[in-house]
Amino acid sequence: MAENRQSLTTAGETLASVLTRNASEHGSDIALREKERGIWKTTSWAEYAENVLACAAGLDRLGVEPGDAVLVLGDNRARLYCGMLALATLGVYAMPAYPGTTLEELQHVVQEANIVAALAEDQEQVDKILELRAAGAAKLQHIVYDDGRGLGFYEVPGLMSWDHLIEIGSRRLDDEPGLREALLGRAKPDDPAVFLHSSGTTGKPKGVVLSQKNVLAAARNGYAAGAFDIGENVLAYLPMAWVGDYAITVAAALLLRFTVNVPERQETVIRDMREIAPTFYLAAPRNWDNLLTTIQVGVENSTPLKKLLYHFFMDWAIAVERRKLSGMSGGALEPLGRFIGEMLIFGPIKDQFGMTRLKNAFTGGEAIGEDTFVFYRALGIKLRQLYGQTENSAINAIQAPDEVRLHTVGKAAPGVEVKIAENGEILLKSDSVFAGYYKNPEASAETLVDGWLHTGDAGYLEDDGHLVVLGRVSEVMHTKGGERYVPNYIENRLKFSPFVKDAAVIGAGRDELTAMVCIDFDAVGHWAEVNGVPYVSYADLSQREEVAAMLRKAFLRVNEALPEPLRLKRFVSLHKEFDPDDGEITRTRKLRRKVVEDRYQKVIAALYDGCESVHVSAVVTYETGDTGTVDRTLPIREV
Repeated sequence: MAENRQSLTTAGETLASVLTRNASEHGSDIALREKERGIWKTTSWAEYAENVLACAAGLDRLGVEPGDAVLVLGDNRARLYCGMLALATLGVYAMPAYPGTTLEELQHVVQEANIVAALAEDQEQVDKILELRAAGAAKLQHIVYDDGRGLGFYEVPGLMSWDHLIEIGSRRLDDEPGLREALLGRAKPDDPAVFLHSSGTTGKPKGVVLSQKNVLAAARNGYAAGAFDIGENVLAYLPMAWVGDYAITVAAALLLRFTVNVPERQETVIRDMREIAPTFYLAAPRNWDNLLTTIQVGVENSTPLKKLLYHFFMDWAIAVERRKLSGMSGGALEPLGRFIGEMLIFGPIKDQFGMTRLKNAFTGGEAIGEDTFVFYRALGIKLRQLYGQTENSAINAIQAPDEVRLHTVGKAAPGVEVKIAENGEILLKSDSVFAGYYKNPEASAETLVDGWLHTGDAGYLEDDGHLVVLGRVSEVMHTKGGERYVPNYIENRLKFSPFVKDAAVIGAGRDELTAMVCIDFDAVGHWAEVNGVPYVSYADLSQREEVAAMLRKAFLRVNEALPEPLRLKRFVSLHKEFDPDDGEITRTRKLRRKVVEDRYQKVIAALYDGCESVHVSAVVTYETGDTGTVDRTLPIREV
């Protein structure tokens, strides 16, 4: 198997050439499934390739050409994936954006590239694009929509349905001999596959153009590392603007002939996942935490006998898994306990959430809580950690199935070189590394040096090659006493608690460390209901003494793993969550530290000046766009 994995090659190939090869050799196999109005509709590889070519011919007729960019806006839809592949076929920049992206954020990307058209999911996204056009994006002439509900009476220049675009393209393919071959041969391996953006934790997001060679190399590296196999069944639910979605749902899916399943809506993901039972599943730690909370809520609402059996078998399995992760044996009775537990508890839970066929399950994006990680492995889901970045097409290092450790992200994937710089920064070299930030030579020169990608992450390599990631190099800070610490490292460990959604550790240039935390409203709200703790809102619940006691336990647990000079001394539970719309976190929930520290100056001052509380008045933006003011007195609590 190792030899077969290593022999997979993409030399000289493009996304279009891989797609057409699949259509030729496996044309009747299912490439896409999409749930619409409760029914799963399938698309074969032959149909997939034909749709992509027709879309490419249609966009070409509209005047979209190499060097242009096309905005892709909406939740996961099969037609949007087809559109992105069509754009790659034309050598055009496909620029997916998060569905919740604000007008201001869209204006930033419009100023960055020559956006001449947009592919939109539905009326909501069309309205957003029209607003963007009215705000000055005059070059954005064409808008193609997937879902036409509510758009029948729109009289807007350049607005057309997906069906009309495909009709234009199909007619051209029929009427113009040689057009098909000309389109298939247009893109080269170094031409763009997708135009993404960095997380923007330290400023405006930077444009990251991944070439077709980059993304196919990453898929090859991941396959060689055992991250996925040929013919996986995957769920396309991750944001299309996140590199992890493109790496799996497009690049790896093409190279390894995955069947990609598109859920009906984000709200139906769990139900749809149960119906299709994927074999591969990648999720951020927050998703795994949320699913664990759902499981625990279901158990607490079940019968006393079911609760008794659940706790007996799960406690046993967790203890076994901890022994195995420590290098010890699971015990002589493990096979019998696993067999009975699978029949009574583990199997039914996995079936309920569509995880009965999972062979490759991963978490990535940030550190995952130890308890959460061990829980899923005890359940029989062999969860592993993956380390990747947008600039490296998502796949850097992966834990092997038989080399899972709680504190590492595994070894570098085949095809990826890793070394540690003198300042502790992780450096990478691979065919999957991008060529530089879009029209930003200064940032590119800082990030790419002598062929090595400077990741900006601090870490170290263990003797056997396992990589340990500590946090951002730029966030390595020192206390007034000179103690070195990485706030992100401590924040992630605070978030290991299911009751902590976000955290910001303070202490640079100060005598001691403190923190601001945001509770997880769903998890804490459920706990409050079970334990009879009354509350009327997030702001009210976050300040309850009972909640503070739970948060204090999380702080004490983190402090046990920290040296005395770096132990957290005080904390405050904020009255609201950190919000991407307020610029406090990115769309991928990474902390914008400078924004947070500027916005909460008064709270931070109170953490250090001996006050017992601090009064805050904050402007909040509601879903309707209206704003309001929240006034609260926040207690300053000792750890």
